[in-house]
Amino acid sequence: MIPTRLPLPALRGGLLALLAAVLFGVSTPLVQRFGAGIGAFSTAALLYAGAALVGAVSRQRVEREARLRRADLPRLLAMAGFGAVLGPVALAWGLQHTSGTGASLMLTMEALFTALLARWLYHETMDRRVAAAMGLLLAGGALLVLDQGRGGAGGWLGLLAVLLATAAWGMDNTLSRALAERDPGQVVLAKATLGAGTTALLAALAGEPVPGAAAALGLLAVGATGYGLSLRLYLLAQRAFGAARTGSVFAFAPFVGAALAVALGDRTPGWLMAVGGALMLAGVVLHLAESHGHEHEHEDLVHEHAHRHDDGHHDHGHGDMQGPVPAGPHSHPHHHPALRHTHPHVPDSHHAHRH
Repeated sequence: MIPTRLPLPALRGGLLALLAAVLFGVSTPLVQRFGAGIGAFSTAALLYAGAALVGAVSRQRVEREARLRRADLPRLLAMAGFGAVLGPVALAWGLQHTSGTGASLMLTMEALFTALLARWLYHETMDRRVAAAMGLLLAGGALLVLDQGRGGAGGWLGLLAVLLATAAWGMDNTLSRALAERDPGQVVLAKATLGAGTTALLAALAGEPVPGAAAALGLLAVGATGYGLSLRLYLLAQRAFGAARTGSVFAFAPFVGAALAVALGDRTPGWLMAVGGALMLAGVVLHLAESHGHEHEHEDLVHEHAHRHDDGHHDHGHGDMQGPVPAGPHSHPHHHPALRHTHPHVPDSHHAHRH
């Protein structure tokens, strides 16, 4: 049976990734504003404490989403190390040594690291449309960075720190792909708690001063939306259309952050910013319109994740479940028999085949 819910399989994943990008993009200049004069470790701890709150309140019932398992702990530790310790600490330090616009623009490089790692580790296909979208996004980001340079802004050491953050988050994004089928609320809670606890301990060991109440509340709020809710949406986007595509659409975040930085008073960018933003928008549109289809084979598989029965891949029975068959999204271990068919698809958990 051919899926009928969406004529373009990438649409839902693209929109989720775009919303995650907006939330994260807005957070960057706000972190610079609320984190002024606060240690990098303390800033990271407050951001991920806010993210942990979102994870705690967004956990789903066991019958709706797959639970984290003990075997997931090593991957969660690695995700927390790269994404909730190294990434935010490097970003917080970089924001104290460069402009908000420059830092926002440098975040474009996260898409490149994510796409290359997803291609290497998960063999995700990159056809001409995806390659063109990636090229437009990176070209737009390059123009934005060039615009920053023409504006005479210094702080290249700070920009290099932000670049380090993008590399760390690229690794985090790739590692999180394997947990995209788990309850995103649980994943956010576990990663954020590990990150907040580690960076809080490092802040205490480094002797960083205790932030004031206003700055702390501001960073908690930014962490809840720009890191917690954004990560939840990012995981759902990865579930929908893979790590490389999610990372590429997420590259729109720097433009959002740069635009907000200008609105908050940063006057360093010029006309190249508009051209770069237009190129990035064109890249996002290419992703949303992607339709990749060919004959492919599904291997015999048993796994667990949230699913529906109108997507063409989950027409199994529920003889082992109590009560009526759920009509909407639900989660339980289920079996996929071997199947060969043709339909538009993206590299989600059911379409990780080679090309």
